[in-house]
Amino acid sequence: MTPTNHATAPTTLSPEATGEHADLLKALAHHRRFLRLTTRDLTDEQAGRRTTVSELCLGGLIKHVASVERSWVDFIEHGPEVLGDWSNMSEADWARWSDGFRMLPGETLAGVLEEYAEVARRTDGLVAALPGLDRSQPLPPAPWHEPGTHWSVRQVLLHIIGETAQHAGHADIIRESLDGARSMG
Repeated sequence: MTPTNHATAPTTLSPEATGEHADLLKALAHHRRFLRLTTRDLTDEQAGRRTTVSELCLGGLIKHVASVERSWVDFIEHGPEVLGDWSNMSEADWARWSDGFRMLPGETLAGVLEEYAEVARRTDGLVAALPGLDRSQPLPPAPWHEPGTHWSVRQVLLHIIGETAQHAGHADIIRESLDGARSMG
């Protein structure tokens, strides 16, 4: 299978974003770029290969980060109900969640990267259109959320940036283990 080079596709910021909105989107775009860069010139098989003791693979990390970003943007738009109640997930729910960390049969790296680009466009457009970042809502029940905690749009964006940066680092290690290539070092 021929390697794809969709990894270096630029992430464009919405031209309407200014001030703090633009600063946060620029930071997010920076980490998205590094995450995408770890998949440059890979085949679908390489993108789905585990290279460490972890269950993670590069394609799965892209899927996970896209899913997390999509979910938190849904939270910004529609409230905590869209994130569900993580404290009462079934075994089947956890299995579906785990599938978000792997390349499944029929999935391609190009498809995963395109989905991530679509999620990024949606996030950037929404953030640019928001009049402010102070609106907050309660976090849904989850073992890792303190009961009664509220997050502002700003806190959600900082969480997305942190999640993307953390997983870009994971991806760099996985890529180096795969073929010696590095994106950040």
